[in-house]
Amino acid sequence: MAERIGIVGAGIVGLAIAQALARTGEFDVTVLEKESRVAMHQTGHNSGVVHAGLYYQPGSLKAELCAKGRAMTREYCQEHSLPYREAGKLVVALNAGEVPRLDEIQRRSVLNAVPDLARVSMARLREIEPHAAGVAALHSPHTAVVDYAAIAETLANQVRRAGGRVLLNQKVVAVESSAGSCRVSTSGTTHVFDRLVVCAGLHSDAIARLVGASDSPRILPFRGEYWSLAPERNDLVKGMIYPVPDPAFPFLGVHFTRGVYGETHVGPNAVPALAREGYSWGRISVRDTLESLRWPGAGALAKAHWKMGGKEIAASLFKPLYFKAAQAFIPELLPSDLRHKTTAGVRAQAWSKDGSLLDDFAVDQVGPVTLLRNAPSPAATSSMAIAEHVLANHLGIRT
Repeated sequence: MAERIGIVGAGIVGLAIAQALARTGEFDVTVLEKESRVAMHQTGHNSGVVHAGLYYQPGSLKAELCAKGRAMTREYCQEHSLPYREAGKLVVALNAGEVPRLDEIQRRSVLNAVPDLARVSMARLREIEPHAAGVAALHSPHTAVVDYAAIAETLANQVRRAGGRVLLNQKVVAVESSAGSCRVSTSGTTHVFDRLVVCAGLHSDAIARLVGASDSPRILPFRGEYWSLAPERNDLVKGMIYPVPDPAFPFLGVHFTRGVYGETHVGPNAVPALAREGYSWGRISVRDTLESLRWPGAGALAKAHWKMGGKEIAASLFKPLYFKAAQAFIPELLPSDLRHKTTAGVRAQAWSKDGSLLDDFAVDQVGPVTLLRNAPSPAATSSMAIAEHVLANHLGIRT
C-alpha cells in the first residue's frame, strides 16, 4: 500500500509539493483546500513577478530557493506553454541618500549570482525605461512575469492525472497525530494520512495550533493594494520600476509592473489587514484583530514601524498620497492615470513574540506533520524549489 501523504492548502506551494510527490508514482497524495478553487489567496493575488534574487540575505533559504525556483518556473512554463515574459526590472535610487542602499542590493545580488545584473548609467536607464526618474539604478534583465494562478491550476491538474486528489471545500477543523499517522477532520469528512504537510498561508499558525506546535511565530496579515494604470498610458512602463527598499521594513514599496498580459499595475502598499482575509478596510474580524493586538510582540512592532505604518495607511485611504509616491518614479504620471484599485492581496507575514518580522522561509516538524510557518515573497517564485527542499530535508524523499 502506498504511503498516504496529505497536503493542507492548494496555493502554489502546496500544489508544487503535491505535484512533486505525485509524479514519483510512489505515494497516495491528497490536497485539502478550504476554498471552492485553487490559488484563491496569496497565489492569485500577487504581482506575478518571478524574482531574480536581488534582495535576499546571501546564504539564506530565500536566496538559495529563489535562484533555483526562478529557473524551475521558467522551465515549467516553457514545458506547459504557460506565459512567461522576461520584462526586466529597474531598481531606482531617487536621490543620493538612497545610493548606499542600492550599493548593498548590488552586493547581495552579486553574492546571490543574479544573472546579468548591471549598474546602469542614466543614459542607459532612459533607454530601458524612458519615463523613469532617478539618479542611479540596477537593471535585472531576467526578472520575469507570469500568471501564477494558471501555474497553480496546471499543477493541480498534474496531481489529478497522476492519481492524486485535490479536494475543494475541505476546511481543516481538527488534527490528531501520533507517531505513525494523522487524522485530519474537515468540514466535510475525516481523512487519515501517514504524513501531513501544512501549507496554509494566512492560516498556517491556526493549523499549527491544531497540531500542537508552538504558537510562535504568529501570522500578521498585511494587505497590499494595487492601482491599475489607464490602458492608454501603459507606454509609461516597459517592464518593472522598483524603489530601493528600506532594509528595516520587509516590503518593497510602491512600484510599477507591466504584467504578463500587457496590463500595468502600481503597488502594492503594505497596510495591516483587519482580518486574515482582509482584502479591504471593510472586511474586519474582531477575533483576528484582537489576536494581533494581544500578541506579546505587538508593542515592539508598533514602536519600530509606527511612522512607516502611518504613511502606508494614509496612502491607502487618500489617493493623492498614493499618487505622490508613484509619481516620484514617473514624473509624467497624472492622477487620472491611476484608473481604479484592483483586487488587493493579503500577505501572510510571520512575526515572533519579540515583535520581529521573520525574513526567511521557516519550516517546523512536529512528529509526522511538516509545517511551513513562514513563506512570503518570493515563495511563488521559489515554489518548486521549496517543494524539492521539503521533500528532501523534511520528508526524506529524493526526486
